Amino acid sequence: MSTQTHEPATTGTALSFENLSVTFQTEFSDVKAVKGLSLEVFPGEVVALVGESGSGKSVTSTAAMGLLPSNASITGKAFVGGINVVNLPEAKMRKMRATDIAMVFQEPMTALNPVLTIERQLTESLELHGLAYGKEATARAVELLEMVGIPEPRKRIKQYPHQFSGGQRQRIVIAMAISCDPKVIIADEPTTALDVTVQAEILDLLRELKDKLNTGILLITHNMGVVADLADRVAVMFRGSLVETGTVDQVLNRPQHPYTQKLLAAVPRLEAVDISGDWQPEPIAPVNPNRTLVLEAKNLVLEYDMRGSKFRAVDDVSFELARGEILGIVGESGSGKSTIAKAVLGLLPVASGVLAVQGQNLTQLRPKAARAVRAKIGVIFQDPAASLNPRFPIGDCITEPMVVHKVGNRAARIKRATELLEAVHLPASVINRYPHELSGGQRQRVCIARALTLDPELLIADEPTSALDVSVQAAVLEMIQELQERYEFACLFVSHDLAVVDLLAHSVVVMKDGHAVEQGRVSDVLHAPQHDYTRRLLAAAPVPEPGEQAVRREARRILLANDNPDS
Repeated sequence: MSTQTHEPATTGTALSFENLSVTFQTEFSDVKAVKGLSLEVFPGEVVALVGESGSGKSVTSTAAMGLLPSNASITGKAFVGGINVVNLPEAKMRKMRATDIAMVFQEPMTALNPVLTIERQLTESLELHGLAYGKEATARAVELLEMVGIPEPRKRIKQYPHQFSGGQRQRIVIAMAISCDPKVIIADEPTTALDVTVQAEILDLLRELKDKLNTGILLITHNMGVVADLADRVAVMFRGSLVETGTVDQVLNRPQHPYTQKLLAAVPRLEAVDISGDWQPEPIAPVNPNRTLVLEAKNLVLEYDMRGSKFRAVDDVSFELARGEILGIVGESGSGKSTIAKAVLGLLPVASGVLAVQGQNLTQLRPKAARAVRAKIGVIFQDPAASLNPRFPIGDCITEPMVVHKVGNRAARIKRATELLEAVHLPASVINRYPHELSGGQRQRVCIARALTLDPELLIADEPTSALDVSVQAAVLEMIQELQERYEFACLFVSHDLAVVDLLAHSVVVMKDGHAVEQGRVSDVLHAPQHDYTRRLLAAAPVPEPGEQAVRREARRILLANDNPDS
């Protein structure tokens, strides 16, 4: 096993932990969140701390920031630039935050204050630490925005967080983190909520800043592609302990610990991708005349009413989905993927074109008939916690569609809920528990069970695994495949994770700015794309193998250079 013994921390490290242990005192018992962790991050180095939810990654980083709650007892040492921050007085710790150690959080919208301008938020830490005031602070803030690639920084610095895209907000959070030239940056899942192309840009930015500023970065993530792309060394955590450390090549290509091997085996991989455009697709087999079409879109146009003016979110999109098939819809945020799912569910009117479920055009149905059609549509949402009523026990959550559509009596509903729990590999005893008592993966299984309650002909899955750990994601995807084979429903699968779509779907539609730029069999579109936009998407999707990822990154750089010859 490649777990290393650690020398005592020296001032040469940007961040180091020595035998760090964190225990939380709870009402029932003490919870050991981190157990004797020793790890070093040197200036100009990226160390990835990986593991699943509950492994102790974020607790470790919070200890280094001095932000643990009052019920935490901490032993061992955590050195930031040679100073032990464990049990350091709050006033001294506050001075070290931003100047010595800074953090980039997972969700930029909650890390930014919505009522303050970007200028105010960037100059705040500069003034607080006495580094710059007034016009000098504003000039430094403009310089920081320019450094992280925000266009027209002088003009945009006066704007508020909601006026920026998700990727731009994350860049602003990174600008805030580097504003006082810290020795170390802790990046806690900095790309989880972002599209593959935006994610690739943020990773490029972190790599560039690390080299320019010689800052140490502790990268906390469960995305192995991000680790392969950015990290120099990897440390794997499991149930509070460090089980394996080594270079990115050692850990990702030759994992020693059984947990690391299991974690890497669960990662979906998008392999054998040819983005040169030279590949010729195999001839398409004739369409089976007996296939039963479940969902059909012809020249579909969807619009949002924006205070009297119309915004066209989907323009002239056509596709077919038959029983027993899975159709993936991929693209960046704002491309129109979820808008199509909303229209099928009846949450958005169709502006023009045809959208038919089982041959019935939804645009021409009366409300009662449309309701009957929608009883045959199941839906799984992105966030399982937000889509289950916290006041309902699990049994009631699953049987709710039966109550709404007046199907069966109480006994029949309970029987159906028990059958479905078994189908999604959950024990029947879960039926009386509440959503908060289950893990994220278990809650998503409950959502799948609820979606299947009325034997749907069509299942709509909108980013159903993006909030889950890799091994939980693998289990949920396997279950969707297994259930589809058993129940033969058609599935519309919306995702920005191309590897997941490759694993699950039979055909795919690539969306960009409301248009379908490429569609066809997954084996053609995702492995030998013909459209430049699909190639860019695929080149931006990180793969969990450092050598292959370096090749993919260079291919993306060449594609972008060809698209922007002047830049």
